[in-house]
Amino acid sequence: MLNFDFLGWADRVAISASSVCVIHCLALPVILSVFPAISGVFIGEEAFHIWLIWTVVPLSVLSLLVGCRRHKNSMVIYCGVAGVSILIMSAFLGHEILGEISERVSTVTGAFILAFAHMRNFSLCRQSNCET
Repeated sequence: MLNFDFLGWADRVAISASSVCVIHCLALPVILSVFPAISGVFIGEEAFHIWLIWTVVPLSVLSLLVGCRRHKNSMVIYCGVAGVSILIMSAFLGHEILGEISERVSTVTGAFILAFAHMRNFSLCRQSNCET
């Protein structure tokens, strides 16, 4: 059985990954204009979003499902599914299809929704003593 320490850790890592995604989307254009050589580094590539998705999705599914099973608040799952769906759509459609601004807006929106779901999950687990 997963205990609260693991769930809290998974929620924190997923929130951090969502934050990295937001920072990457908002700060990278400015950083690339100042330091164009960064575009050749992994963090400057579009594949960085795909790697974040591979980190965020499994952690989100695990921590949100297990947490919701214990605290029974389905709104957390709905927000988590919405956030993950938006992030996946943004990462795979990219700025070629969505356009650069739409991709940024959708990625930031998805990341905020997902981070909210994890913060709510963490809070509800603490309130309902999910370690039992």
